[in-house]
Amino acid sequence: MPRVAVVQAGSVAFDLDATFTRFESLAREAADAGAELAVFPEAFFGGYPKGADFGTRVGFRKPEGRELYRRYHDAAIEVPGPWVARIGEVAAACKLAITVGVIEREGGSCYCTALLFDATGKLLGKHRKLVPTAMERLIWAQGDGSTLPVVDNGVGRTGAAICWENYMPLLRTAMYQKGVELYCAPTVDDREVWISTMRHIALEGRCFVLSSCQFATRGDFPDDYASSYGDDPSTVLIRGGSCIVSPLGELLVGPQYERSGVFTADIDLGAIAEAKLDLDVVGHYGRPDVFSLRVNEAEQRNVHFESEAE
Repeated sequence: MPRVAVVQAGSVAFDLDATFTRFESLAREAADAGAELAVFPEAFFGGYPKGADFGTRVGFRKPEGRELYRRYHDAAIEVPGPWVARIGEVAAACKLAITVGVIEREGGSCYCTALLFDATGKLLGKHRKLVPTAMERLIWAQGDGSTLPVVDNGVGRTGAAICWENYMPLLRTAMYQKGVELYCAPTVDDREVWISTMRHIALEGRCFVLSSCQFATRGDFPDDYASSYGDDPSTVLIRGGSCIVSPLGELLVGPQYERSGVFTADIDLGAIAEAKLDLDVVGHYGRPDVFSLRVNEAEQRNVHFESEAE
């Protein structure tokens, strides 16, 4: 039976080098604990700017908000790129499949993205968050249907839905149709009600759900970071709540709150078939004669160039 891990930790805001050092240590800890797959939180590389408003109100933007966005943009990574290669090297060195949340930079836009690696360090796929939530829409662009992978990373068929995407029933249905076995939910949602969502998805999709939430304090952010949470470095900004759930909705790990850590569980993929005896929402419990879903997986671009030769 494979062992899987959820990593509960925060990034070092605006500092990719320090974040990478933390990432490498946590990946090694997961591997030393016998894990074959480790799931890291949403926005682990690039950071989640909790409490920032980017100097914006309806109808105006402040110069200091633009400066903060430039700083945030600079701390994002390109995919593919040198930071992705370094993450892959850690996965290979640890012999560990990894799913990790990053802030991806393309042009002037940032995306909240999950990267999926196998234990050789190969990047198997990426998923861009389809709908950033509330204030996130100011700093993150929307993904499209071209990044909805479910991949075989050597542990099981793995996909990712980021934070409140997990409240999108049609996205979940698409993942179920793709045969997801290890449903990764990187997040920063530390509310108690989040756990009910994770248990519901596991029960609905008859899959294992691995939800990894950041644990971050004010001390993870630089002193000059303007936050609505004050300046006490011990103030908890994101309290965690990571968990692992079985295909029958049973909590195998967590929820863990108020501390960082690497939390593991041994899973039996055969339990998925057992759970589908009485419920397979895209199989014997579906009604395609009544309901159907169309998924547009084409990449969306604003500009298309057509040469005379074409």
